[in-house]
This record gives sequence, structure tokens and C-alpha cells, in this order.
Amino acid sequence: MNGIKGSGLGLSKASWRLHSLCLLLALGSFVWGYNVGVLASVLAHPGFRETIPGYGPYRRGLITAIYYLGTWLSYVFFSRPAADLLGRRYAAMVGMSVLCVGQALQAAASGSVALIMVMFGRVVSGLGTGIVSTSVPLYQSEIAPAKQRGKLVVLNHVGFVAGLASGFWVGYAITFWSDTYGYQSGWRFSVSLSFIPALLFLIGLPFLYESPRWLVEHGRVDKALKALKFYREGSFTPSQIQDELTDIKRNVSAYQATSLKKWTALFTNPSLFSRLWRATLLHFMAQMCGATAMKYYLPELFRVLGLSSRTSLLAGGIESTLKIGCTVLEVFVIDKVGRRVTLAVGAGIMAFALLINGALPLAYPNNTSRAADYTCVVFIFIYSLGYSMGFGPAAWVYGSEIFPTAARARGLSFAASGGAVGSIIVSQLWPIGIAELGSKIYFFFMAVNLVCVPIIFLLYPETKGRPLEDMEVLFGGYEGRTPSTTSLLLSDERDDGDEEDEDEDERPGRPLLGDGRDGTVLPR
Repeated sequence: MNGIKGSGLGLSKASWRLHSLCLLLALGSFVWGYNVGVLASVLAHPGFRETIPGYGPYRRGLITAIYYLGTWLSYVFFSRPAADLLGRRYAAMVGMSVLCVGQALQAAASGSVALIMVMFGRVVSGLGTGIVSTSVPLYQSEIAPAKQRGKLVVLNHVGFVAGLASGFWVGYAITFWSDTYGYQSGWRFSVSLSFIPALLFLIGLPFLYESPRWLVEHGRVDKALKALKFYREGSFTPSQIQDELTDIKRNVSAYQATSLKKWTALFTNPSLFSRLWRATLLHFMAQMCGATAMKYYLPELFRVLGLSSRTSLLAGGIESTLKIGCTVLEVFVIDKVGRRVTLAVGAGIMAFALLINGALPLAYPNNTSRAADYTCVVFIFIYSLGYSMGFGPAAWVYGSEIFPTAARARGLSFAASGGAVGSIIVSQLWPIGIAELGSKIYFFFMAVNLVCVPIIFLLYPETKGRPLEDMEVLFGGYEGRTPSTTSLLLSDERDDGDEEDEDEDERPGRPLLGDGRDGTVLPR
């Protein structure tokens, strides 16, 4: 058992492989983030505004929100079957291909059907994004060792914010393309640039090993062992790798012997539903905190504070670039302090930043104080810090790790649909709220963030450092089984401050997931 202590990732072959693969996978989120970031500049581009007939706040909100209808449809109907039937890698490839089709439709929009093409393209892009955004963190969580799972999944969000920043910088650069062709088609060029990282993503995925957990579920145990050896070489001994495979097989077999593989089990089984509503609410809160508005309407928010259109895009690029650093910092924090602390602290920071942005424009209306305006700009940056170290990455980490193998894809997909609903609400609410209420709309989102803090601490159990096969300890399950071998081995790997979690893992008779009638007390 001591052989695993301190092994971690270090500079082993597993370290280089896992980090390199997660950076490649992050290209999928890079494309997602780029399309979000560049749309903020597209919505402000004069050529785009002329292309869309009757362009105004309501159509701007509709163009933004319709994308999330596509992601919601994907999360509910398509992403789970794709990830379970095709595997995590090929599902991501299909999703990226669909996403590119949607981007092509938007870039080609023109004439009297321009609005229809843009909206249809946004829906199609949303369908593809829904598949990519779930299959990639599923893959990352299923190949990562328990102690490093948080930071490896957070690398996915690093890709997202890097894409977001790139989209803003491209949008800023396009403002200097001021000739007739740039005026008419600069926004089309910026949308089309996403095809480059998408192509690299599609080329690289076939060369990766499939998730060992997905392979075991589909009866390919030999390939699963080969994949585990590839991802653990130099970090774990052969016997420890075999023990991990044994635990995966036990977990998968336990599900295959029940009716829990049916999608309705997410709602009828108490333990699965306990996970589902928590993950769904977390994704919903991650968007209702105001993040969707900050991503899409950031240049508009800066212009209200007195910045010019070009300077607003420059400030958006700086803000998004700072997010990269904040998210990289989260890579080193999330597995040490845990998911709950990062979520709660992030929500608190966002609430305070929103308070400042709501109050100062009321105290100094009509840009009468440049100091107040610049203070608001600074606190928009601070808001981004809170999101990048809280809801942004942690919601995906939490949702990708709490479900068992047989239900992980559909569990995360349904949970992510909660985020899509939140995004639809916010993307419609924000532009109308700014137009009708001005800075008072910030107070609404401040209140949402404040409410999130006690919800996180009261309703969400901590999951850091716990093997995927041992989440049943937190949410209930089958009775009559001893702790998994992986759990016992990894107990020595955890930080000294995790004694309470270790005691839970090592207690006899640890239940597996079941019908919730085993006496396990679920967190309230």
C-alpha cells in the first residue's frame, strides 16, 4: 500500500502522457470558447449589423440564446447516446464536425435569409458543442488518477478561456481591417478561423486510447488494461493498475446486473437522482450567476462605461486573457482545497464585484465620474477571477466525477442541460434588463451568487481525491461490499488533512450504488 504513496504524476511517462492528452482534448473546448468570444465582437461588427435585417437588442438576445437551445437539445437527446455508443473520443469527433457545420452556416449568412441562416447555424453549433463539452470532460475524468482528476479536468476549462480570449483578440484585430471588404466580411473571417483548431482536434483524437471504463463496459477488458497501463506507467505498480481495473470491472458488473442502465433510473433511483439534481443545479447556478452575459455582452458593458468600441474589444481581450491565468491557478488549487471551497469563494467574489458594478453607476450616473467608470471596469475583471476559480471549471469537474460509469455520460448530459436553460434565461434577460433597468440588473445577479454560497456548503459533499468507483460512499448504494482496493491504496496518497475522507473509504461494508434503502444517510 505504501508503494503508491507520493507516486502521483511527477515527471513519469504517465505525467507527460496525461498532460499532453488533456491539452489536445482542450482544443475541443478552445473551439467552443473561441466561438463564444468571437461572437461578442461579431455582434458589435457594423458589417454583421447591416447583414441582419432589423438588428436590435431583442434580435441580439435571440441570436445569443438560440445557441443554447441547440446545446439543451444535444444534452438531453444526443450527447449521451453518442458518448455511450461511440465512445468518448469518437463522440467528441462527431460533435466537433457538427459544430463546424454550424459555424460554416453562420459565416455564409447573407441576403434576406441571413437571420435564418445565423440562427440555424447557431442551433447546429449548439448541438455539436453539447456533445464535445460533455464527452471531453468525461474522457478526462475517466483516465485521470483520483488525486489529480480535478486539475486534469480543469485543463479543459483552460482551453475554453484560452479560446475565449483568442476570440476577443481576433475581434479586436478585425476592427483595424477598415477597407470595404473588411467592413463587409471581416466578421465572416473571424468566425471561420475556428476551423483551424477544430481540424487539429479531429486529426489528433483517433490516435488516443479510449477510456478504460468505457472499454470495460463494452466488454473490451484487454484493451482497457492496455489503456490503463499507458495512462499509469511510471506512476503506479502493475499490481496497483490491476487492482484499479478490478474495481472498474466490479463497478460495471454491479450496474449491468440491475435495471440502473435505463435512463429513467436517473429519476427513479434515489442515489442516482441525488447526484443528478445536485449536478444539474450546479450547472444552472454556473450560468445564472451572470457568466453568460459577461461572455457575450462584455464589449457592450464596457461601452456603457464610456469606452469606445475598439477599446471595449481591447478590454475584453485583456479580461479574457486574465481568465487564462486565473484558471491555470485553479489547476493547482482545486485538488488541494476541494470543489466546495473554490465554488463558494468564487461566488462570493462575483457577488461583491456585481455589487460595485450596480452601485457606482447609480451614484455617478451618465458617466459623470471617470474614476467610478474605471473602477467598474476593474471589478468586471475581478468578477472574471471569481468565475474562473469557481463555477467555470468546478461545475464540470463535479458533474463529470460523481456518476458511476454506466450512468456517467447520461448523468453529465442531463446535468449540463441545466446550464443550457440558465444560459437561455440570462442571454435573454441581460440585454433587456440593461435596456430597461440599467445597472440595477447587476443586483439581481449579485443576489443569485449570494444564495449560491449556502447552497454549496449545505447540499454538496466534497469529492476531492475520491476514486470514481467510491462516490457511492457519499450518495448511497448497494450494501454488503467492502471498500474497493483502489480506495484503500489511494488512502495513503491523500493529503494529511483528508483523514475524515480516509476513514469513510476504509470503513467495512462500504456500499455500492443501489436503491437507497441500505441505511446510508445522504448529505442534506
